[in-house]
Amino acid sequence: MKQFLPITREEILARGWDELDFLFISGDAYVDHPSFGPAVICRVLEAQGYKVGMLCQPAWNKPDDLAVLGKPRLAVLVSGGNLDSMLCHYTVGKIERKVDKYTAGGTVGKRPDHATAVYASLAKKLWPELPVVIGGIEASLRRFVHFDYWENKIRPSILEDSHADLLIYGMGETQIREVADYLAGGASLEDMHYIRGTAYLSKELPSEEYVEIPSYAAIKENKKNFALAYKLQSKEGDPFYGKVVVQKGTGKYIIQNPSTYPLSQEEMDEIYNLDYMRAWHPSYDALGGVAALEEVQFSLVSSRGCFGSCAFCAIHAHQGRIIQARSDESIIKEAKQLIKLPGFKGYIHDVGGPTANFRHAACQKQLKYGACKDRQCLFPSPCPNIDADHSAYVKLLQKLRALPGVKKVFIRSGIRYDYLMADKNDQFLDELCRYHISGLLKIAPEHIAPQVLSKMGKPGKDVYLKFMKLFAEKNKELGVSQYLVPYFISSHPGCTLNNAIELAEFLRDIHHQPEQVQDFIPTPGSLATAMYYSEYDPNTGNAVFVARNPHDKAMQRALMQYKSPRNYKLVLEALTKAGRTDLIGDGKKCLIQKPGSSKQAQKDFKKPADTRKRRK
Repeated sequence: MKQFLPITREEILARGWDELDFLFISGDAYVDHPSFGPAVICRVLEAQGYKVGMLCQPAWNKPDDLAVLGKPRLAVLVSGGNLDSMLCHYTVGKIERKVDKYTAGGTVGKRPDHATAVYASLAKKLWPELPVVIGGIEASLRRFVHFDYWENKIRPSILEDSHADLLIYGMGETQIREVADYLAGGASLEDMHYIRGTAYLSKELPSEEYVEIPSYAAIKENKKNFALAYKLQSKEGDPFYGKVVVQKGTGKYIIQNPSTYPLSQEEMDEIYNLDYMRAWHPSYDALGGVAALEEVQFSLVSSRGCFGSCAFCAIHAHQGRIIQARSDESIIKEAKQLIKLPGFKGYIHDVGGPTANFRHAACQKQLKYGACKDRQCLFPSPCPNIDADHSAYVKLLQKLRALPGVKKVFIRSGIRYDYLMADKNDQFLDELCRYHISGLLKIAPEHIAPQVLSKMGKPGKDVYLKFMKLFAEKNKELGVSQYLVPYFISSHPGCTLNNAIELAEFLRDIHHQPEQVQDFIPTPGSLATAMYYSEYDPNTGNAVFVARNPHDKAMQRALMQYKSPRNYKLVLEALTKAGRTDLIGDGKKCLIQKPGSSKQAQKDFKKPADTRKRRK
């Protein structure tokens, strides 16, 4: 019979266990669902026959609280959770968030800043002789010397901060099996230092061929070395040709082994077919549950990886550029489980992954030789070798629509419209508009200024305009009224005030005002974050403009919502500062009216004082 993994001593004893093999410490509340990394890793270990218990959000000011489930036999595993803990805690404005969706009841403050490092350090102090292994998105993207936006400083590798014995980067299922079997067989930590997809600290350089990237000291001395470190490290990320990467930290060397090979379809199916309860632990019911589950509860993951490689996103660094997909049979099986869940009303909310319409490798060469080292699949234009075929995805969607109990299947994860248009068959666009959206399709051109798009790694404005036309024509052909909802990012590295005004003019011309505006967040591990900190483009070595001042960022953000009365003063200041007073007045091309004009309908808006805490 399926049951939740134990999270209390009583639940461990109820299973007849005297001790755990592995104690998994998580910065999130326990949600037993395949979209939650801690649950996946624990279920993988359980399927291997290991006794695993989860200690969720323990008090970090009471080290003994880590011992409430008992000392594990083999190792302590630590993850900060599904998101980087700093992103969970703070907004782009460095203001404390009011809600933590990965905590029961949305309560904030249930995990520390830099949760992975804090928990791992405590575990190592409590049980010095036990191996401590860290993993998850926070560990994965902070494995080298990195920039922390919220603290506005360079930090050492999380391996040094955490005192962990081993770091698993990437999704982790392959590595955790290997690590567990080695530990169960009595192997030493040194015996595991060759495992792909792991990193560790060493006093000595490796004996095999390696690539050395600029050290902590070199980066502290010169910001440009941070850009160079990113460039060198990212070029070794492919499992087929990537070498060992070495970086001198504050004391020891950080040694990263090559990444794991892509999972086969059978391996993907095996992971997603495990006995998940697909719910939060019942102990959270009285607190209102865990909100993060609601976003994915009736959605299906069809693939992993992303060859879009947008500069502001680190998914491809975590999941890889080579797509790994599940079989139709596995996805259909999960869909039938969704249909039986309480609260299912006939709507599958999503079928996708990091990019919904990436269902197979970008080209067949990737499966043998890896992703190209010095070029992208879609930028600056789709590669001639790209296999932009949506037929398999369309067949999967058709099978899901045909299931008894399913009223509609939505696609809500990102659609790469440039990849869609590279498909000579328009069947997917037809099916998308006919069956899989409900009035609105969200897409992400992110910007329209060429200088900014070149730093983002996104297609040009002409590609977006062409897709707008195709989308409108298809909906007219189908006799339906549906609309595009484009997403844009403000203050991305490379975006000047004039670029922001250019975007505002584009929004005026297409008669669109975003309801929400996303300011660029420099999260660890992305190309854009390397640009933000270093003010250099790692790929070219050229200097990059970065809007750092909060007021400058506020002006860029306000321009995207220039019609809002509360933004009038900022937009007026931005246009005046940029010498674009031609956009102030009564003309059709103007963004705002002149101050004091009788036609100036906006009134000065005094924003209420923000009482939330701002990180210093």
